[in-house]
Amino acid sequence: MENFIVSARKYRPVTFQTVVGQSHITTTLKNAIKNNHLAQAFLFCGPRGVGKTTCARILAKTINCENPTAQTEACNECESCKSFNESTSFNIFELDAASNNSVEDIRNLVDQVRIPPQSSRYKVYIIDEVHMLSQAAFNAFLKTLEEPPAYAKFILATTEKHKIIPTILSRCQIFDFKRIKNDDIANHLAYVAEQENVFSEPEALHIIAQKSDGGLRDALSMFDQLVSFTGGQLSYANIVENLNVLDYDYYFKVADALLKGDISSALLLYQDIMEKGFEGQHFITGFSSHLRDLLVCKDPITNKLMEVSDTIRIKYGEQASNCSLAFLLKALEIMDECDLQYKDANNKRLKVEITLIKIAGLQQHHAVPVQSHTTETVKEKTIAPVKPAELPKENMFVAQPEITATPVVEKKTPDKEENPPIKLPSSGTISINKPLADSSAGEKKNIVAENKILSREELIKHWNFFAENIQESRPNLYFALSQSEPEINEKNVIGFTVQNSLQEQEIEKIKHNLLQYLRENAGGVNCKLSITLVTETKEAKLYTPKDKYLFMSEKNPILNALRANLDLDIDF
Repeated sequence: MENFIVSARKYRPVTFQTVVGQSHITTTLKNAIKNNHLAQAFLFCGPRGVGKTTCARILAKTINCENPTAQTEACNECESCKSFNESTSFNIFELDAASNNSVEDIRNLVDQVRIPPQSSRYKVYIIDEVHMLSQAAFNAFLKTLEEPPAYAKFILATTEKHKIIPTILSRCQIFDFKRIKNDDIANHLAYVAEQENVFSEPEALHIIAQKSDGGLRDALSMFDQLVSFTGGQLSYANIVENLNVLDYDYYFKVADALLKGDISSALLLYQDIMEKGFEGQHFITGFSSHLRDLLVCKDPITNKLMEVSDTIRIKYGEQASNCSLAFLLKALEIMDECDLQYKDANNKRLKVEITLIKIAGLQQHHAVPVQSHTTETVKEKTIAPVKPAELPKENMFVAQPEITATPVVEKKTPDKEENPPIKLPSSGTISINKPLADSSAGEKKNIVAENKILSREELIKHWNFFAENIQESRPNLYFALSQSEPEINEKNVIGFTVQNSLQEQEIEKIKHNLLQYLRENAGGVNCKLSITLVTETKEAKLYTPKDKYLFMSEKNPILNALRANLDLDIDF
């Protein structure tokens, strides 16, 4: 039986051309070799498994090649290339700084540098994990690194550049390796699967690429493990089961349920996800990424930012067409808030469920259905919808409910313009696309509305809904409206009591908006509002230190005598 060689070693790149995802590095190195502009020291830094040591070996092999190709690659035929391939080269040395990090180890290296190469052009030292060297070892290495012999080249590799002292950094050419894109990893895995006669689905390879977090070595290690697990059948279902990855289908189903306002289905799907062993934080992160991909997918320009297979990309496009921009932005904001508060929540499951309920409510309160217009309707007089540019800045990305203008015509009062703008809530979707009825029909409608008496139950329902919609933007006003319940008589006069003059002033400012909202959502009933200030019959509340002292001294006159005897001053 032949010894098994892991894919990370078996398919390790041996030329600059086969390095995956680091073209900015390989192009620079090839040009430096071609133009004979090689530095005496290189520093390769970046995440794990992205090709730092591989590129260092390829560079060492290429600069010692006796017959490089026209593409500035090693020939693999000369004596130097053969000795390197067989790991018998006396001119290329690899050192592990994690286990050789003392001053004595660096002194031995410096002594070796003094001996010139016997059969090659350069003597190359590859020092891996160089950040593990001690402070004294770094200092001992400085002079040799700054002024080495012409035949000596140093290639340092590290995953933690910030741990290397500045004096070393200043003596090296620094090359920053980036994380490899998911598409590049998936393509390389497809090549390996083809070479190994392994069946693989593109979606499965993309899942492996995403799980590897930009590291090709990690991706190849997972590939070997999954081939053993599945018996050479890398299907999407097998990969999801083995890697403990939450399936795309769950995110699509949850998003569909939320778009329909189906809270029950969304909560049941989340229950199913939890029963499969996934934590709430995992779902929050994954669903936030799903909403982000839907947002990116809405614009063809940003569509390339999605790192998914073509099949999944099509599904994202179909679902994104059913989502409004306002819904996605607000949903992302809610998910981000949940992510920040999840760790501190005592009932974490309830926190996620409330978040899903909030997102489902966006469609119910903010969705505006698109209605078709006939040619005759367009010609008739219609009311122009509110444009986004006319909205307050804090509501730029929130879909505004449409409100139909009522046939009742009211004269503008001077104090109406002075009132701050307030967004009227709507208990249902109201269309503004229908043309206004003729004046005679409007007069009849007014007569019916005037004769109608608004019930107390209906008044309280609309009153509370109005108050809840301004709770976040106007908390003081919400408190004033929630202090007591309104009453109404047979003449549609609403009576409401307030506790102080400040509350009376707050309600007076939005009195016109409140009555307009009641009129539009209660069948056109014209109401009047009478605000009554409650006369305080009980003892006044004590707010300031002065009020408290005067109250106490009135109850206990001896308090003033005590203050006089002790010669105390009171700072009010």
